[in-house]
Amino acid sequence: MNEARRIFVAGATGAIGRRVVPLLVHAGHEVIAVGRTPEKRLQLERLGARAVEVDLFDPAQVKEAIQGAEVLCNLATAVPRPDFRLLLRRSWRAMDHVRQQVSANLVEAALVTPSVQRMIQESFAPTYPDSGDAWVDEDVPPRPANYNRSVLDAEAQAERFTRAGRIGVVLRFGLFYGPGDASTLQLVDGAKRGWYPLPGRQEGYTSWVAHEDAASAVAAALGVPPGVYNIIENEPMRRRELANGIAGLLGARSPRFLPAWTAHLAGAVGETLARSLRISNRKFRGASGWEPRYRTTLDGFEAVIERRDRESTGEDLAVCKPQYGRG
Repeated sequence: MNEARRIFVAGATGAIGRRVVPLLVHAGHEVIAVGRTPEKRLQLERLGARAVEVDLFDPAQVKEAIQGAEVLCNLATAVPRPDFRLLLRRSWRAMDHVRQQVSANLVEAALVTPSVQRMIQESFAPTYPDSGDAWVDEDVPPRPANYNRSVLDAEAQAERFTRAGRIGVVLRFGLFYGPGDASTLQLVDGAKRGWYPLPGRQEGYTSWVAHEDAASAVAAALGVPPGVYNIIENEPMRRRELANGIAGLLGARSPRFLPAWTAHLAGAVGETLARSLRISNRKFRGASGWEPRYRTTLDGFEAVIERRDRESTGEDLAVCKPQYGRG
């Protein structure tokens, strides 16, 4: 790891942020973490961060809050709840606002704050075009759907930071999953009932990353050169392989897949999820030394299912710290 730094984290209480904060604190960094409510700020303080209340949409408040910070980490999101509303374009307007305005406010403030030399910006890897069996790296131009075009706005702000002579890092995360996550549990429940509940061709690839691996990648990004990086498990799996693997872990039959027309019925979100994306993480691994805990998505889902089963029987769980490389 590099020397201890003062790191400002927006989105510190989200699925990734609340895992990033203790990693950074454990590594000896001073963490300034944004919490919107007293309860969330108390949680962040218990993790060892200095919790602050900041309206990230207010440029003046952002500028004041980042004074003295050396690194900005923007993990702020506004993902809709995992129900039918997820398919509606209007449900993603809040996410658009976050990606466009919060990233712009942070970069604008950072450019007039000499101490800030690095910015880490969250992004989304499944914006790449459907690529069949081909490996997809960062040189492939993204082709976001209508509902998530704002990822390019957020990435552009990190690039703007780099053009100003500092270090802007974009982390394109794969599909998230992890223990206690509603979407993850819906997928597991669907497989148990005999269905793989996501659209897409059975032979197509999907690229995922567990919450804890995403968090360790953020910590590792403290030491990489400026640029765009894919944060994905080492070996993306075909949908059929993953579905059968999850069913096997559950003792269930091989799941059926949704008809092809359901992807069109689900609009832009369905079209994105249905893409075949065999995304490579080689660039980030080479730059950071990062290695995900889970080599494949099935390895990660096995851990999710084991944890769920233990919790249902009241057994104690061992807490493992994610690995991360230099940075």
